[in-house]
Amino acid sequence: MLELEHGFRVVDIAARLPPADGSEGPRGRTITADRLEREMHQAGITKAIVFPPAQPEGRYLAPNNGVARRSVDRPFVAFARINGSETPGRKATGRLRNAVSRRGEHHTSPEDIEKFAYDDRFHGFVLDPAVDDYPDEEVLAALEDVDLPVIVRGGVDAPPNTLAETLLERSFPVVVGRFGGHPLNRTLMDEMIDLLDEHDDCYLETSFVRYREQLERALLEHPDRVFFGSGAPACHPNVAVMEILTLDVSEDMLRRAFSKNACRVIDALAPDAQP
Repeated sequence: MLELEHGFRVVDIAARLPPADGSEGPRGRTITADRLEREMHQAGITKAIVFPPAQPEGRYLAPNNGVARRSVDRPFVAFARINGSETPGRKATGRLRNAVSRRGEHHTSPEDIEKFAYDDRFHGFVLDPAVDDYPDEEVLAALEDVDLPVIVRGGVDAPPNTLAETLLERSFPVVVGRFGGHPLNRTLMDEMIDLLDEHDDCYLETSFVRYREQLERALLEHPDRVFFGSGAPACHPNVAVMEILTLDVSEDMLRRAFSKNACRVIDALAPDAQP
């Protein structure tokens, strides 16, 4: 694809970097770090948060280290993927499961959180509740202690009310991916935008949000709380950038969504941040 020409500094907070051996699986689109960097450059993206794909029952130490290693000397900011052993306890089955569940060897521990947080290669965490469940109380406490941003994939299997109960009352910044409505659930997206009024440290990320109404509403009502995310490699960054460029909002709001908002919360994305 041709390189986009626009006058904005763009940072991307939602790029998946599959393992170098291409082992993501048949449904995952494999991409090399070099190709991802090239596609980011084509879209005019100056820095991108990268993290490994989710994998059921998987331990994320090796994938996280692989992402950090391949981020060296590239405009990538590594986030560590984490998992948990808890499910929302609103139903009797969920409460029972949590009562008897124990953190296994493949689950993220409080010690893992501290190691990732104090390793200067990582600048935050990523969680996909649909695959990884939710952290237990001890891990959540560790996340509060280190106070780094957590990007969480929202959607029909991790709806806004559940995220509010489990994560949004915590003291660390939470960035809800896909406006909390994946796949293309406008009702959930609207509910997630409503929750911004109640949670000051909650932010929304734009990947796979294809509806102008919800994108423009969030930017108009909460101009400081929207972060650009491409969803690469499933979506080409050029396409994701163009979707934001064509919104009917002010240039100032575009600048906030493309970089200013994320840089205010994630220091490593700032123009003068050390690689």
